[in-house]
Amino acid sequence: MAVDQTRNTTALLVIDMQNDFILPDASVSVDGGLAIVPNVIEAVEIARRRGFLVIWVVREHDPLGRDVELFRRHLYADGKPKPTSKGSKGAELVDGLVIKQQDYKVIKTRFSAFFATHLHSFLQGAGIDSLVVVGVQTPNCIRQTVFDAVALDYKSVTVIIDATAAATPDVHADLEVASSFGPQWGQLKLLLFMSRRRLERAYSQVLYKVLVAAYKNHKVVAGLPNRWHHDHHPKDLATTPPRDR
Repeated sequence: MAVDQTRNTTALLVIDMQNDFILPDASVSVDGGLAIVPNVIEAVEIARRRGFLVIWVVREHDPLGRDVELFRRHLYADGKPKPTSKGSKGAELVDGLVIKQQDYKVIKTRFSAFFATHLHSFLQGAGIDSLVVVGVQTPNCIRQTVFDAVALDYKSVTVIIDATAAATPDVHADLEVASSFGPQWGQLKLLLFMSRRRLERAYSQVLYKVLVAAYKNHKVVAGLPNRWHHDHHPKDLATTPPRDR
């Protein structure tokens, strides 16, 4: 019986699922964030059962805002909320998400999980060549992390649509945002498989057709279990799985 090597080479990146981004009354709350918490919890549980490495990517900033992007620094002035500052309640993971001993944590100060962090070198050392991404928010941290993963030649990148969110559903589903990811963006309920080559083409294309591909007959995408697949296939969905050529 063949050994499933996917479990040893795949990591789940959980991005910015922190109180200041998820709780509705937080200063920098992402409106769609709270709704995806159950699916993110499930993604983490499934990843652990399958032996995937779970990596928690979080923002933690200097309380004085000295390591924050220029356009955010006004939030760290005296009397301001100072979102996700180190040691604050807002920087903690939202209830239901817990870092376990076998997991790994990466602290970032910009959109991408790879920018000015040691994430790539850590993944290389761990033998990881495929990534699954969940969290917030789609046009910023999710997109930039995915683009950097492509530039760094990860074999495959999978975004779980129902476990990612943006400020509004329109932003999450907007064609321009979708095209930033690559051609495979559609109404799949939970999973989006993005091949490396198709993502690379997104760099050079300004306008292009959005293609959607779904697996039939409960086939497995990127090593995730059958239960993650959408049971219904709208007429506009492709009937064959995407392939890297």
